Amino acid sequence: MIIRESKISDAKGIAKVHVDCWRTTYRNIIPDEFLEKLSYEQRTELWIKNLSKDDNYVFVAENNLGEIIGFADGGKRETNTVENSADLTSIYILEQYQGLGIGSC
Repeated sequence: MIIRESKISDAKGIAKVHVDCWRTTYRNIIPDEFLEKLSYEQRTELWIKNLSKDDNYVFVAENNLGEIIGFADGGKRETNTVENSADLTSIYILEQYQGLGIGSC
């Protein structure tokens, strides 16, 4: 497994993790109809925009096949007034990789 800084070309893989994690994590919490309407294409566009921002930092976790299996992103929010700090805004790991210590690598 590898953890590395993301590239624009990772947008599709990040989007897949994002959608798949919503579908597994929020099953039986959010209506199935909503989860089924989540779009890989729309999330890919969202992640292209996110990855293009200079003040947004995204890291991906890859399995041994080079597939993106998780990601984390963050940056400094406007409300954060602490010098030399940033905010973690999301962490997503595919369900089958959770609990394996990926976040501790």
